[in-house]
Amino acid sequence: MKFKRLLQSLPIFLGLLVTPFIANGADLNAILKKGEVVIAVPESFPPFGSVGKKGEHEGYDVDVAKLIAKDLGVKLKLVPVVSKQRIPFLETDKVDLVVSVMGANPKRAKSINFSSAYAPFYSGVFSSSKIKISSYEDLDGLTIGVTGGTLEDLELTAKAPKGAKITRFGDNAATLSAIKSGQVQVLVSGNTAAASITDADPSFDLKTKFKIKESPCFIGIKKGNEDLLRWVNVFILHKKLGGDLNKISNKWLGQDLPPLPSL
Repeated sequence: MKFKRLLQSLPIFLGLLVTPFIANGADLNAILKKGEVVIAVPESFPPFGSVGKKGEHEGYDVDVAKLIAKDLGVKLKLVPVVSKQRIPFLETDKVDLVVSVMGANPKRAKSINFSSAYAPFYSGVFSSSKIKISSYEDLDGLTIGVTGGTLEDLELTAKAPKGAKITRFGDNAATLSAIKSGQVQVLVSGNTAAASITDADPSFDLKTKFKIKESPCFIGIKKGNEDLLRWVNVFILHKKLGGDLNKISNKWLGQDLPPLPSL
């Protein structure tokens, strides 16, 4: 009889153990009930996210975050993050979504889920026109600046020659500052980040040497939040077909939205 009662109470006991872990994730229903969505956006990565002249956060990703909140019918809380904070903030429930220039790869997909792509992006190697660079081998002996923890960092670390002198910076602003000040000879970054330098100072000598890879941006969603993932994918499809993402692309990138991959 005791054994029978133990078996009967076992599902309840297991339920008490499992329930707290399930409740932690802010899935779609939890966000709707709370009436607020918390979204991570780039802290300092223009034109995707940065503090504007009026002191408010603005950029491509910020506009996408605002559209998400509008379509959900909830309030928006923005959380500016640097590259290394994106996945940890999602895993620890500090944010519900990450809309922060994030590329998808198999390693990251072990930790979080990715939506379909919502923005174009490519990574490249940039330097002065006086320095001859056309491949990774040409980086031997040169000082290189890259933002730590980014896809550019992963690619550079895997393929750069041993003689390359790589300095990893904590955020994109520091990386850009390093190339502008001459602290490094080569910049490895996204195309929009490099373009922001010459946009601010057209006389600055910074040329594209070669592309590392095409790396569209994807929205990060915590594992287990399947309803939220499906909603975000429908949202992206709707905004592609309706032209909203094309308007944002023209506003911040100066180009029409190109064809983007779907997951």
